[in-house]
Amino acid sequence: MKANVYVLYGGKSVEHEVSLKSASAILNALDRDKFNVYPVFITKEGIWCSLGLLDEEIKSVDQLQIKPTTTVAKSIGEFLATDFKEGEKNIIFPAIHGINGEDGTIQGLLELIDVPYVGNEVLSSAAGMDKVIMRDIFAKHGIPQTKYTSIRLHNWKEDEGKSYQQVENKIGYPCYVKPANSGSSVGISRAENREELEKSFQEAFKYDCKIIVEKEVIGREMQTSVVGNDEPKASVSGEFIMERAFFDYNAKYIDGTITPVVPARLEPSVADEVREMAVKSFKVLNCYGLARVDIFVTDDNKVLVNEVNTMPGFTALSMTPVLWEATNGTTYAELIEWLIELAFERYDQKKSILCTRGVEE
Repeated sequence: MKANVYVLYGGKSVEHEVSLKSASAILNALDRDKFNVYPVFITKEGIWCSLGLLDEEIKSVDQLQIKPTTTVAKSIGEFLATDFKEGEKNIIFPAIHGINGEDGTIQGLLELIDVPYVGNEVLSSAAGMDKVIMRDIFAKHGIPQTKYTSIRLHNWKEDEGKSYQQVENKIGYPCYVKPANSGSSVGISRAENREELEKSFQEAFKYDCKIIVEKEVIGREMQTSVVGNDEPKASVSGEFIMERAFFDYNAKYIDGTITPVVPARLEPSVADEVREMAVKSFKVLNCYGLARVDIFVTDDNKVLVNEVNTMPGFTALSMTPVLWEATNGTTYAELIEWLIELAFERYDQKKSILCTRGVEE
């Protein structure tokens, strides 16, 4: 029996459009001889819209979007009652980036309806999405990283000067100001002085009620994909040629100005250290399935973990599939099937765990 693969995409997130690109590539790559493919569009308001069984190739993301005629709650109920093939071999591929998709919310719903799904679970998704929590966990486990501090919106509103002073005392300039829960470089700014810091705070607080401020690291950022469950494996690392101080949303997804270098230009011993640190970070966050670990390497070859992306961009040209093809020849379609197999494996493992107290005879 073919497995039914429901690809969720879109969502209530500033990364909505990025998700559409990932979903388009995933839908086209799924082998129709092995899977029945069902696109499920989630609008920017959170309404679920099933497009039914997909037979044609997706040539434009416009094909993936339809106008809703119901509410959020009703749309989820209608999907489960009408479109979801209960009793068959089903799996969900949540190709959603950012808030309301990569932060554990969708994962919690999928746990409740008891269906296998690709990628990280509730805990690792939530911890990986919140940059402050993630860094706190890294600090607890001795994972090397840059200096950081966090500030909440209400504290900033109560005393802006005190918040700026906190950054200047603990971090200094230059620094990066980021929403604690965001991705794709949305809301991130670099500050070299108090005036720029104030503007950076205003920008970051548009996207979250908590921000993180990090000390700038002088070095190159490596991206390493980690895939697996109990015994995760790391790909070779890749990097981008730096033409800007940092890559904002436009540089990553619109301008097309970045140039990937795979494998990254690293000494063999440093390359091994980066891969080992990527796997350690993956395990520390309790990840399953996949993640992309971003790591800085300084000019003196010091390794500092930047962040873990628990549902990285997934177009055919995204770093994750590119890295695995460079590592062992794994194609984009094979990578997707690998992730689906891992999801079923993890689901079966969790089903073997008792959820009720055993009764003695």
